[in-house]
Amino acid sequence: MTPPPYDLDILRAAFPAWSIFRSDAGVFYGTRRGVQLRDADIDQGLQQTVSADDAYAFVSLLEEQGQLAATR
Repeated sequence: MTPPPYDLDILRAAFPAWSIFRSDAGVFYGTRRGVQLRDADIDQGLQQTVSADDAYAFVSLLEEQGQLAATR
């Protein structure tokens, strides 16, 4: 199966609060820029770094983290 197309520049523009890259193994990673989460933030479900094996799951994680951050 061919993986879905993705463009890291588009992902970076869509999620500017995250530093985004893709590993040599094809895993997508995002880590928060300039933010050090507190234990209370982590207890609420926020993550400092997220990863996923495909672009769709990765975008879903970033969107979920954005929704969680907006509710705190």
